[in-house]
Amino acid sequence: MRMYDIIAKKRDGAALTRAELEFAVGGYVAGTVPDYQMSALLMAVCLRGMSDAETADLTDVMARSGEMVDLSAIDGVKADKHSTGGVGDKTTLAVAPIVAACGVKVAKMSGRGLGHTGGTVDKLASVPGTRTEMTRERFFAQVNELGLALIGQSGHIAPADKKLYALRDVTATVASIPLIASSIMSKKLAAGADVILLDVTVGSGAFMRTLPDAVELARLMVSIGTAHGRRTAALITDMERPLGRSVGNALEVAESMAVLRGSAPADLTEVCLQLAANMLALAGRGSLRECRAMARKAIEDGSAFEKCCRMFAAQGGDVRALQDPSLLPQAAYRHEIRAESGGYIVQNDVERIGTASMLLGAGRLKKEDAIDPAAGILLHKKLGDAVTPGQPLATLYANDPALFAPAEAAYRAGLAIGPEKPPEPPLIYARVTAQGVENL
Repeated sequence: MRMYDIIAKKRDGAALTRAELEFAVGGYVAGTVPDYQMSALLMAVCLRGMSDAETADLTDVMARSGEMVDLSAIDGVKADKHSTGGVGDKTTLAVAPIVAACGVKVAKMSGRGLGHTGGTVDKLASVPGTRTEMTRERFFAQVNELGLALIGQSGHIAPADKKLYALRDVTATVASIPLIASSIMSKKLAAGADVILLDVTVGSGAFMRTLPDAVELARLMVSIGTAHGRRTAALITDMERPLGRSVGNALEVAESMAVLRGSAPADLTEVCLQLAANMLALAGRGSLRECRAMARKAIEDGSAFEKCCRMFAAQGGDVRALQDPSLLPQAAYRHEIRAESGGYIVQNDVERIGTASMLLGAGRLKKEDAIDPAAGILLHKKLGDAVTPGQPLATLYANDPALFAPAEAAYRAGLAIGPEKPPEPPLIYARVTAQGVENL
């Protein structure tokens, strides 16, 4: 078998066999297939696409390039959740404790943020003392005891994905739905959960900018999960507006705790309830209506917040910071962005908001960049809100005041105020299951 022939076959639009994918991916991980040949294959996939069966095979090959986690040592159904990324997307910190408080085990390995999208591990690490790494034995023991553990992803999970993504990032081959689906699902399959709920975001702050692309990505990922025996579903959620009001790690932790204590913005609470209800339903806890009521009760009776506090305590975190946000990392400086005219916010580009938070220190351009957990943005007004001249639109937080000018410029580059209120996009567009797409 030759890599040359595999590249030519995909260039001409034919489907690759599992053996050919194993040869290409395995060879690239081992170093016997050079970058230039793998780059050519990735570009051929971008231009020619892949069938569902081909993508499922690629996903499995990538998953099996490293450790396949066996969660059988954890009693009961194990649930996982993955978001395709967005700005202010802090749902995991609220949804996981809600689901665990309702009796479903959550054994989740998460990643760090890159670019304008945040990562769950960065948020966990902003709570003083929290450990995001632990031995496999301790991870299993904590989930068995508490029903919940959130940790950083092991370097042994899907190493092929790490190598391929780094190559895609520099060869303009990221924007391929089969490659995106196989990247995400290879890690989810390797992580071993029985239940996988996918949160596929769509809009200016998401990787998928259009609803048809988001639905297609969700459909493909659900198909892959189902083909591998996992109970899998996806929600298509809006990212034309950041979720909630906060962007930045410590700020988002505080807002996640507000969800669990019943005092968060309505949009964030609603999405968290929908995600939790769908995870519980996939895990066999009842109908969606019953599971939503169960999730709501876990917030109202305090059991979800208690579960979250117990998890952080078990991982060394200072639980007082969950109860009192002033004990989370605090920025030394703040700066207000004010409206220059009155009317309605008709454009508030979410990617620009994410870029502004990154410029303040809340995100990273490269994986090795340091994160400032105190940096970020508090949004006072969002898309569709009425504003008056001079009214505060957002407060920027940073530990270096020189960062405010470029961050404000990035924010204002995506801002437009007009005379008429724009239509409000739905929070959740659709649910995608193995049975099809249900518009919500």
